[in-house]
Amino acid sequence: MPIKWSALKVSEAMDEAELQLTCAQPFIDQALATVQEAKRIPNLAGYMGDRLARVEWDIKEKFNRIKASIESVRKAIPEGAIEAERERLKYGSQQSLI
Repeated sequence: MPIKWSALKVSEAMDEAELQLTCAQPFIDQALATVQEAKRIPNLAGYMGDRLARVEWDIKEKFNRIKASIESVRKAIPEGAIEAERERLKYGSQQSLI
């Protein structure tokens, strides 16, 4: 059964999102470095070190979770749907009568 939504557009959107994440990576790395630097502040109270460690973990985990979510979207696209849509688009677009 053919899908009614555009697998190609979803794939292209995930490509764009992945590109944006790639562009964001240096900023994420800098944020992590800043937090790690703050953890090395002399005489830092233990409770602050714990909170900073949590910030560091959150940054890493959430960024990785976003990447995994994008991959999950890609895997949910039915096999062959993108190629079939590209093939249909080669010959122009036409609205379905169904």
